[in-house]
Amino acid sequence: MSEWDRTVDVIVVGQGIAGSCAALEAKRAGVEVLVLERASGGGGASALSQGIFYLGGGTDVQQACGYEDSPQNMYDFLRASTSHPDDEVIRTFAEGAREHFDWLEKQGVPFTRTGFSGKAVYLQTADCLLTTGNEKIWPFKDMAKPVPRGHQARSDEVNGGLSAMRALLARCEDEGVETVYNAAVTKLETDGTGRVVGVVARIDNAEQRIAARRGVIVATGSFTNNADLVRKWLPLLSDTSSPLGVPSNDGAGLGLVEDAHGQLAAMSGVIATASIYPPEGLVKGIVVNSKGERFVAEDSYHGRLAGFIMEQPDQKAYLIVDSEIFAYPEAESAKHTLIDGYETVTEMAQGLGMPAGTLERTMETYNRDAQNGEDTQFHKQPPWLKPLDKAPYAAFDISFDRSIYNYITLGGIDTDSHSRVLDAAGKPISGLYAAGACAAHIPRDGKEYASGLSLGPGSFFGRVAGREAAAA
Repeated sequence: MSEWDRTVDVIVVGQGIAGSCAALEAKRAGVEVLVLERASGGGGASALSQGIFYLGGGTDVQQACGYEDSPQNMYDFLRASTSHPDDEVIRTFAEGAREHFDWLEKQGVPFTRTGFSGKAVYLQTADCLLTTGNEKIWPFKDMAKPVPRGHQARSDEVNGGLSAMRALLARCEDEGVETVYNAAVTKLETDGTGRVVGVVARIDNAEQRIAARRGVIVATGSFTNNADLVRKWLPLLSDTSSPLGVPSNDGAGLGLVEDAHGQLAAMSGVIATASIYPPEGLVKGIVVNSKGERFVAEDSYHGRLAGFIMEQPDQKAYLIVDSEIFAYPEAESAKHTLIDGYETVTEMAQGLGMPAGTLERTMETYNRDAQNGEDTQFHKQPPWLKPLDKAPYAAFDISFDRSIYNYITLGGIDTDSHSRVLDAAGKPISGLYAAGACAAHIPRDGKEYASGLSLGPGSFFGRVAGREAAAA
């Protein structure tokens, strides 16, 4: 081993939420851990988030708010609503989610015991539990009992993501997890069998080769801020799309793993958002494309709605409301623009340049269904059904190439339920693990996403990676 500058048991590359959880679990397993973080401090994109963790199976918060959930019910929903090819990944997460909530809370991540029953993107109150996905919409509501699973961490001073990361980073420091900042890993080292045995890192302007006796965990974040990769894999993103993340979310970990013969998956997946709510009353409106046709249930999770808008002709979409529910979308960053008000539906169709008669038929069908309490086209749920018959009418431009849709990438390193990186044959690469936003998500596109399905599985499988690497 004289060729190495240093040797430890486990190397963790990145100190966002997945890397922090991995480091803690490996350290508690009694092995020597070294975290290498490229930035000058820990936290990553997780610290910028609202701190929503998608967890269930009967957490203390769910019980305190009067909801019954089970691992099987959580699995049923995730299995029905996502297209992840490895059933064991979903099963492992669903069965471990309740214990993981308890673990996070024990690390100091703050959660209250109150919930919010309305429709919101995130909360600005002390409430914790909210519905953050497509649990209540058809067909998923018939495949699993709808239960809220978005657990938003809270602090009186900062956003939930920062409060969560502060707690985890403090725990790492308290327990003596060694971390080197401004340390850019440039290569994974392998032996003659293909096992990953260490890394090459640039630290203090000098290159170091550091060996890992047991394993290397890659937790480097998404490729959201890598313009070349975004152009290659996400051609439907428009010029007005805006990435969410930190500068180091450039996909560096993906390149490291590919060079070690690891595979990538779901690279075309993206969750984009420019929510039409709050106020939630706008969900009672309808969303139509440039032809004047509806194409999705408007009560869908905002990422699902965006996924459908992205696919419409010329990516055009309009939110139509009447005078009874008129309000401006409160998501100021989305920049949804009021086009105009109209005394009649025909006048509105003409003003929006739609084919003659189409919007009129759409409105007629929708109003008849709303009056009868059943959306026969897209199964929008009764609480959000209201005939749009109180003139004047208004149209907001929510087009994908006009409004500002913030996005994060969902594709990344292919891993199994043990957080092991897989090769082209689907076999684990010895000594190599990955977790967090650098790994391919459980939801494979925005239509499948629920808020919290980054921090929840990211932190969960980070812990898995730490335990697995330490035991290797």
